[in-house]
Amino acid sequence: MGSDSDRDPDIESDSEGNVSRHHSQSSCPTEDDEDLSLHLGPKVSLKEHLEKDKDDESLRRWKEQLIGSVDANAVEENQEPDVKILSLAIVSPGRPDVLLPITEGENPKGLWFTLKEGSHYHLKFNIKVSNDIVCGLKYTNTVWKTGVKVDSSKEMLGTFSPQADPYTQEMPEETTPAGIFARGQYTARSKFVDDDNKCYLDINYTFDIQKDWSKH
Repeated sequence: MGSDSDRDPDIESDSEGNVSRHHSQSSCPTEDDEDLSLHLGPKVSLKEHLEKDKDDESLRRWKEQLIGSVDANAVEENQEPDVKILSLAIVSPGRPDVLLPITEGENPKGLWFTLKEGSHYHLKFNIKVSNDIVCGLKYTNTVWKTGVKVDSSKEMLGTFSPQADPYTQEMPEETTPAGIFARGQYTARSKFVDDDNKCYLDINYTFDIQKDWSKH
């Protein structure tokens, strides 16, 4: 469990303990306790990726496999990668997946989903990559209960080339806490950030942990 220093800066509590959330004005600020950016030098276009070390057969094959069927000649030089997180699914053994669409630029309204206490589950995202390669895509997630940070995680997803079909990316399995103190409403913030600290998704939402799965 977190201390007072772990409190979410976007959450305030009044004298009666009621919690309210204020959305950050920045699209994706860096975390206080770590720098998410890795400085890897100047940006290299898709064409330059293919031209560089083109006489090295093994490197050429690896790059072609990474870039896939994208026609580098049809891509504008220095075009930024476009990464869209299309949907989130909650996958748990023995029950149907819970599909949660993501609307770009909007936070989910109201209670987004409910998890059963003590259950095993993992998250599955559909991610669309266009225009150029995105390097070092990371998923970060922070969770608060009554204004106190109770969990923080970061998962390195990897490097993705542009392609017509979305990627399916699955997170490691997790187990929800159980017991009377675990039940209730939580607030969370999830972000997708690349090695240049460019943020492609930054959402705030609420969810519940209860005795059983939501009937919705």
